Parts: sequence; C-alpha cells; structure tokens
Amino acid sequence: MTMSETATAPREDERIEEAIIRSARSNHQKLPVLEVILDRFALALGPAMKSHCAGAAAEAELESFSYLTAGEALDSLPPHGLAAIAEAREWKGDVALVVDPDLLFATLEIMLGGRSATRAAWVPRSYSAIERRFGARLCEMVLAELSGAFASLCAVAFDIDRIEGSPQALVLAPPASPCIKVVMRVTLEERSGTLTFLFPHAALDSVRPILSQPFRGGALGGDSSWRAQISDRLQETGVTLEAVLCEPRLSLTDVLGWQPGQILDLGIEPDEDVVVSCSGLAMFSAAIGRRRNGSVALRVTRDFSETPDQTEEVQDGIPD
Repeated sequence: MTMSETATAPREDERIEEAIIRSARSNHQKLPVLEVILDRFALALGPAMKSHCAGAAAEAELESFSYLTAGEALDSLPPHGLAAIAEAREWKGDVALVVDPDLLFATLEIMLGGRSATRAAWVPRSYSAIERRFGARLCEMVLAELSGAFASLCAVAFDIDRIEGSPQALVLAPPASPCIKVVMRVTLEERSGTLTFLFPHAALDSVRPILSQPFRGGALGGDSSWRAQISDRLQETGVTLEAVLCEPRLSLTDVLGWQPGQILDLGIEPDEDVVVSCSGLAMFSAAIGRRRNGSVALRVTRDFSETPDQTEEVQDGIPD
C-alpha cells in the first residue's frame, strides 16, 4: 500500500530543468491527517462493500495518494468511468468520485446474481439508465462511508449533485489549482476495480488547518466495522430474566413443616412491584399483570440504569 505518492519524481525522458519546474509547480501543501483518514477509510470500505454486494468477499486498499493540479488530476482519470460530483455541505465545496467500468460492472453482476458468469470484455459505450442507477447507489454508499471516516474529525455529509458518464466532462476546479487524487483498489471475489477521489484544496479550506497538522498517532478514525458487528450480535443475543416476586423471611422450622398441597401465603399485595434481574443484576422494577393468553406481563415502573421516573411497557410473557 502506498501511503503517499507525489508527482515530483523525475521521469526517464525528462530533462533536469523540466523536472525542477514540474516539482515546483506540484509543491502543494501536504495534509498528513487527510492521508491517515483515507488510509483508515480503506479498512472500513471493504466490509461496507461486502454488505452492499450481498455478502460477496470484498477488500479495499489505498493504492495511491497524489498531490497534483486539478488539470493533471482530471487528465489522469480513467477515460470511461462513471463520475459523480458531490457537494460537501459543511465544507461548501465539491469533490468528485469516479468508478471505473471494471468495478461498476463487477458490482452490478454480483448484485444481479451473475457471480458464476464468465466475465465478458466491456466495449466502451454510453451507460444505460439501470447502470447509472446502480452506479449512483454505489457512489452514495461509498460517500456515506467516507462521511463516517471524517466523523471523528469533523461532521461532513456528501450529497451527489450529478452523475456524468465520462470523467472528461467534469468541471471541478481551475486547472492550475491544487488538488488531491486518491485511488482505492477494491477486490470483489476474483474481480477488481478502482475508485478515484478528487479533493480540490478549495473544498478543504474550512478544515485545512486540521488536516495539515502532523499526525503523531492516536485514535483517529479507524476501522469501526467491528463495533457495528458486535452491536448487531449483542442485539440478537438471548438473555434470561428473573422476576423476584418477594423475599419473605421464614424460619427453618416453618419450611421443614411444609406439606404437599399446602398453600403458602407470600404476603404479596396486588399493587406491589416485583424486581426483575439478569444474572443477579437488578435491571428494573415492574408492576405485575396478566395477558389474555394467560401469561404474566410486567409494566416497567423504574429502570435502575436510567432515571427513576422513566417508564415503559414490557410485554414479555413470564410463566406463572
């Protein structure tokens, strides 16, 4: 994985004077925090793609991070990709996302059940309405995940303004203005393709002081997918609740004197609350009642983990 790739290295067919001039032109302000955010965004993009593509095995990696001019970035885009222009509302600027045909059609075929189909060579043509719609849905999912990657730093939402069938039709920023180009490679089962992001510096003006700070490590961003998976599993976990009707104090003599069929007076009043516990931990107190199916029902009167006056109804049947 290439963390940062700039356009300043000399080319084989380039004279030293030309290399110096090109290096001076591309001497843009570095944004170390943005590099870290997008590096960790790649970790979260894999699980998001897997969920989006009906459970298909998916991986994502940061392939390149380049500081270029807007003109150079647009010229380097894949010629036949599907491009989306998204407005970053909080930043008051536009960013671009380009999905190359390989990734677009791999996603489309997997979602339509064509995993086992032999991949045919794609002939460049105009995208159909269905292909544009699938591409727009893919871009919306990726941009929503990108918003989550920035959440630990600043709140931002990306709203797609328009979809272009050719990256060459993009109008994002003046050609000489600085721009950041980020390429993510996504692998879906045995197929792969790229997502290309363009971030003009003008769109990052409001957060540039934060993004330009040196990154010295810490809990910035990260792969939050494991938190969502743990939360989902915990919500589906079954637990056993115990309702304690009362705790009378009895002498051992009385207990030893009990006989089969004897009625025990527990001294429970009709309006007396019971305490419901889980694994010995008191959870809430509740008023007891009976449902039409014969099961005992509880209405929560006090939640011990929250405010004392909070109430809600629980209709879990508890056998007599």
